[in-house]
Amino acid sequence: MKLKTRHITLDKFIDEALYSSSRGYYMNKDPFGIKGDFITSPNISILFSEMIAIWTISFWQKLKCPKKINLIDLGSGNGEMIFDMISTFQSFQLFKKSCKIFILEKSSFLKKIQKKKLKKFKIKWIKSINEIKSGPNIFLANEFFDALPVKQFFKINNEWKERYVDITNKKKPIFVNKKTNIKKFEKKIGIKLSNKQNVIEFSPLTMKFIKQISKKLINNNGGLLIIDYGYLNNLMKNSLQAVKNHKNVNILKYYGHSDITHKINFKMIAKMFKYLNLKSQGITTQRNFLINLGILQRAEIISKNLSFQKKADIYYRLKRLIDKEQMGNLFKVMLITNNKINFQTGF
Repeated sequence: MKLKTRHITLDKFIDEALYSSSRGYYMNKDPFGIKGDFITSPNISILFSEMIAIWTISFWQKLKCPKKINLIDLGSGNGEMIFDMISTFQSFQLFKKSCKIFILEKSSFLKKIQKKKLKKFKIKWIKSINEIKSGPNIFLANEFFDALPVKQFFKINNEWKERYVDITNKKKPIFVNKKTNIKKFEKKIGIKLSNKQNVIEFSPLTMKFIKQISKKLINNNGGLLIIDYGYLNNLMKNSLQAVKNHKNVNILKYYGHSDITHKINFKMIAKMFKYLNLKSQGITTQRNFLINLGILQRAEIISKNLSFQKKADIYYRLKRLIDKEQMGNLFKVMLITNNKINFQTGF
């Protein structure tokens, strides 16, 4: 009997691979750290989370120290960053009293890890940004947007085609490109993407989050700090990749067993927010951001009376965060606010 051909859009395929309740990558394992498939900045050094905590307090002060502020961690991973940030907040009692912490987490598996790690603290887990009823709000998106499913379109012989995955044979899925009406798609999302492009990478889910966050920032004030790996070119590119055991692997071959991510086009993200009447305060590298916040001075202070071995470990970890050849330039940082705010700390 001949199998019925099944084609699904790339973003649906990625969503299944990462978030399917039965076999989704994020739903069944802890992918972080040396024993996992990849490592994130908060897992490399506590210095990273301390700098984000200091930046958060500075931004709260810019907002004139509101008596109530929401801090929302978008996709908290294994909870390391927010744990270390709360530990830093202990030295800033006025902010600590003002701050209510939320975690938006889709993975029930990771939520269990977070709840265990953060059991000492008062935190509310939410399924939707719309659960936050009043503000102001500070949203933190550390490696959040890169894990959201993307659509891909390619201009081939002057015709736009959308990438699908043929899952007729589930053990051997293959990519297929199908003709599409790009103008119709642009009309639907309200943004022109195709001008002077040969490749389009676009995440409808990112657009959904951006709209929800924009509404909160316009109505209730605050900001969104994005830290992610990405690029600043006007030209989009195919940046899709899968990672397993700290190495790049075939996306289709390791379906459900590898992390699938893409590089954020920061100029496009800024364009989306501008379309929604918000502004980017600046885009810089992770290296510049952390150095501007004083990470080198902090490393010096904490390593002063330590043994050579412990001191070397601190600086080895610091190098991974800020070295131009490592995460320093690959990761970018952007702050989004309403048009009334001017805040350049870190930038």
